[in-house]
Amino acid sequence: MKKILVVEDDKMIRNALCEKLKFEKYEVMEAENGQVGLDIALKENPDCILLDIVMPVKDGISMLQDLRKTDKTNTIPVILLTNLSDSETAVAALENGVTEYLVKSDWKLEDVMQKIEQTISDK
Repeated sequence: MKKILVVEDDKMIRNALCEKLKFEKYEVMEAENGQVGLDIALKENPDCILLDIVMPVKDGISMLQDLRKTDKTNTIPVILLTNLSDSETAVAALENGVTEYLVKSDWKLEDVMQKIEQTISDK
C-alpha cells in the first residue's frame, strides 16, 4: 500500500484529502505544519507528499528545502497545494524540486487524486 503524507494546516482541507485518500486505499499520514510534516517524512519515508505552503511553525517551502537536504527524503515526490499563485513562490517551489504545483482555487479532489496516481506510477 502506498503511503501519502498530507501536510496542511487547514483542518477541513486536510480532512477532505485524508478521507479521499483512505477511500482510494492509500495509507495516510497527516501533519498540521511543516515541522511535524518533516518529522513524519524523515521517519516514515512516504511515497508522495501533499504540501501546503503557508503554515505555522515551518512553511511548506522551508519543509521542502529540508527534505531535499537528506538522502532518505530528497527524491520523494512533492505536490504543492497552495493559495499562492505568484511567480516568486512557484520559482522557489520549482528550485526545490517540487513535482506538481496546484493552486487551491483551481483544483478538485479528483484532480489531486489524478496527480498522485501519475506521480506515484512514475516512481
